[in-house]
Amino acid sequence: MQVIEITEAGGPDVLKPAERRLPEPGADEVLIRVAAAGVNRPDIMQRKGLYPPPPGASDIPGLEVSGTVVKTGDAVTTLNAGDNVCALVTGGGYAEYCVAPADTCLPAPDGFSLEEAAALPETFFTVWSNVFQRGQLKEGETFLVHGGTSGIGTTAIQLAKAFGATVIATCGSDEKCVACRDLGADLAINYNSQDFVEEAKNFTKGRGVDVLLDMVAGDYVDRNLKIMAEDGRLVMIAVQKGPKTQVNVLPIMLKRLTFTGSTLRGREVAFKHRVARDLLSHVWPLFKEGTIKPVINRTFALQDADKAHAFLESGANIGKIILKT
Repeated sequence: MQVIEITEAGGPDVLKPAERRLPEPGADEVLIRVAAAGVNRPDIMQRKGLYPPPPGASDIPGLEVSGTVVKTGDAVTTLNAGDNVCALVTGGGYAEYCVAPADTCLPAPDGFSLEEAAALPETFFTVWSNVFQRGQLKEGETFLVHGGTSGIGTTAIQLAKAFGATVIATCGSDEKCVACRDLGADLAINYNSQDFVEEAKNFTKGRGVDVLLDMVAGDYVDRNLKIMAEDGRLVMIAVQKGPKTQVNVLPIMLKRLTFTGSTLRGREVAFKHRVARDLLSHVWPLFKEGTIKPVINRTFALQDADKAHAFLESGANIGKIILKT
């Protein structure tokens, strides 16, 4: 099968097509003929040598795929050859075939193309587990997400709005602000021309936000604390501006804040299975209703993975980037 390898740590040019033997599914796994794979920031971090795969995971990048099951492990009873699925994986997505735990597979939603289905696992697992499970976002609360036009951002805006929250998003241009509002954001802040702290305070009449999803870190952390409401929950999922910063902890104490975070890739399959069951129960019906949908910006051929990475790193995308096999 054709795959995309990371030949060494570096820029997009280190992504090269190669040939590998088809992987064999384990007892609790399935082999998927990949139709499409999502491109995500963790793939870029892995390419740069900053985010190695967990022990036992494939060294091939790619954390989400869609396609058709072609073989099942001996212990798999929930899936059959011929099923169209999307799957969260720990690696191996940039390939014509990929092994996935059966428990992290979900049916491709009715009416969705397999390209659309490939845009679901990484962002929906991440947003559900961090915003709704860890952050405990409730109907009537105010939610803020940084990077509103990223794959995570477009997913978070739609889900938070669908479950009755008031939504604030930050992004880097007026065009992206329009896109966020079109997805349901009640307020979109251009962080290049506006102070998101002041804008969020004014919008909430000084109360602040109940849940904040942050992928930036660095000096954003202290600024985030300034706009949290009492008993608010600040959830960190990435560190694009670096993992270290100086923080005034007094707001955490005075406002009784919860400061938490998580990563997804290295979590055990049992945890991911619980998230998958929640998504199937609470989110998949919203696809059928047409309430929410994945936002796909551009699709590239698998052999053009280097171009897909360069585009994602440019920051020009509004929504997901997909590789098609």
